[in-house]
Amino acid sequence: QVQLVESGGGLVQAGGSLRLSCAASGSIFGVSALGWYRQAPGKQREWVATIARGGMTTYADSVKDRFTISRENAKNTVYLQMRSLNPEDTAVYYCNLRYILDTYWGQGTQVTVSS
Repeated sequence: QVQLVESGGGLVQAGGSLRLSCAASGSIFGVSALGWYRQAPGKQREWVATIARGGMTTYADSVKDRFTISRENAKNTVYLQMRSLNPEDTAVYYCNLRYILDTYWGQGTQVTVSS
């Protein structure tokens, strides 16, 4: 069983930055795809970014050039560096781990961007 624990959320002013972290338990981290999703109030959860097992990254258009996903396999941790934040980025952010047919989710961390 894999457990994911996000941290790093908080309140930030528009234009600011935050770095989210997600620490995973278990031994499959290094061979898994990792992602970040977010869910704003009243909206469906949406994909933000993915980093593949080999390190290739992809981003939603809404965050491209502002967010950076990275992974540190030695620490079983995935990060999301967020820059130039705006109020539309306000949401609960969830990390996600995919291994073969299994998918795991963290409990989420709140990010609030004030205007």
